[in-house]
Amino acid sequence: MIIDVITLFPEMFSSFLQSSIVNRAIKAKAVEVRFTQLRDFGIGNYNQVDDYPYGGGAGMVLKPEPVYQALQALKFQQNKRPVIFFTPQAPLLKQTDVNRLCQTEQLIIICGHYKGIDQRVRDAYVTEEFSIGDYVLTGGELPAMVFIDAVARLQDEVLGDMESALTDSHQDGLLGCPQYTRPAVFNQMTVPDVLTSGDHKKISQWRQDKAWELTKKIRPDLIDE
Repeated sequence: MIIDVITLFPEMFSSFLQSSIVNRAIKAKAVEVRFTQLRDFGIGNYNQVDDYPYGGGAGMVLKPEPVYQALQALKFQQNKRPVIFFTPQAPLLKQTDVNRLCQTEQLIIICGHYKGIDQRVRDAYVTEEFSIGDYVLTGGELPAMVFIDAVARLQDEVLGDMESALTDSHQDGLLGCPQYTRPAVFNQMTVPDVLTSGDHKKISQWRQDKAWELTKKIRPDLIDE
């Protein structure tokens, strides 16, 4: 899987790509992350990439020309690659989206900044828009990292046990059940008896029941869906 990231701040990804599961995916050649510096396509002597919004108001907007030229350099139309843009104006990124997109051979992520990017780029060239939460971040680099982590861990032979990923929260539409490990007693708190019973059928039912209880309590909207 090849992920091209268009960004003003590629250095933000340095330690992220050298750590944990994402680094394992890169070393296994299951994922390749490449960067396109948006400033390289800036306009004029100062490589301008942003401008004031039409209609007035505070903040700046990324200009359409540099973003388009960066996309052109990646031959996005020729290869018909998905172009992803993270914005708080979009639907939440869900596990079903991750499951679908992790099978894509190549895709592009545009990291917005300031007030975002010119709407004409979004309308004409962005194929998918997602939000990672109901809040605003300085730029699209952190959401891009979230997405890269989510798709990298689902690549073949990246996780030691793929069953672990398939039993994560949201894979079956529910939150994950509570998890326990050794010791069996910690500060006078004990592990539920069913988990030490050895009865796998009862354990499976307990986990399913707890997942439903937790989802109903914390995210009832998932049950409604």
